[in-house]
Amino acid sequence: MDKKIEETREFLQTIGMPKAQQADICCYVILAMAGIKPDMLWSEATNEWIRIHDIIQFVNTFYGMSYAENSRETFRKQALHRFRTAALIEDNGKATNSPNYRYRLTEEIVKILRTMETPAWKESIKRFLCYHEKLIDLYASKKKMTMMPVNINGENFKFSVGKHNELQKAIIEEFAPRFAPNSECLYVGDTIEKDLVKNIEKLKELGFEITLHDKMPDVVLYRADKNWIYFVESVTSVGPMDPKRILEITEMTKDVTAGKIFVTAFLDFKTYKRFAEELAWETEVWIAKMPEHMIHLNGNRFMGPR
Repeated sequence: MDKKIEETREFLQTIGMPKAQQADICCYVILAMAGIKPDMLWSEATNEWIRIHDIIQFVNTFYGMSYAENSRETFRKQALHRFRTAALIEDNGKATNSPNYRYRLTEEIVKILRTMETPAWKESIKRFLCYHEKLIDLYASKKKMTMMPVNINGENFKFSVGKHNELQKAIIEEFAPRFAPNSECLYVGDTIEKDLVKNIEKLKELGFEITLHDKMPDVVLYRADKNWIYFVESVTSVGPMDPKRILEITEMTKDVTAGKIFVTAFLDFKTYKRFAEELAWETEVWIAKMPEHMIHLNGNRFMGPR
């Protein structure tokens, strides 16, 4: 029993989770989400959708703990929120107060866990760290407050430094003037300051269902002369415009009558190739290192609402 907890703690430490996210409660969350009981092998890890209630029940049943139902908020704040920021887990896109709201380990993480105690372990960890910023480094950069200037709707803002925000800056300053001329940025988040720009009044006017930050596309642009709305995902490690994401945004914007354009933005061609097979048809791709060009996935129009 203790062996599994210590192995999980070593995993969390190796991928750069802060000390607080190496605590026993965080280890139990990973074990429960992977479905790993004390006598099981890591190669048996799974990533089924799971509620916080299910996590608590699993830990109490198989690891002899006695967490109460009212400890759900502790699990959410200390483990689940942090793990999502670090790209270890994902949710199913439901409203957080929905009884159907679920979390699961990402495919990438469950594959890493299955290699634990095998020769492939170090290589799988190394690959993960190539594409994901360590949470401990992300928090350290927040403290340093190194900022990157960006001009949004004619006003000066500052992004915290990082690849994700570097790409968001390029979307606003390079993509928008070329492919969404005269558009207004209605929403953009920051990896540290979540809703940096959020024009709630205009979003509601367009029929947008205002939801939690983590459901919003990274950048939302509106072009009034065409009545087009651009949903842009800034992808450096997770979250391309795959069919699941299209359905989530479509549901969120079911009352929006403006033409909808779905765009996945990448910093470079190498990152695009990693995600190419996941991208939904009838969407657009923009690569920051080739800002003059677009890649259109099928359909009879290069750019326009579907």
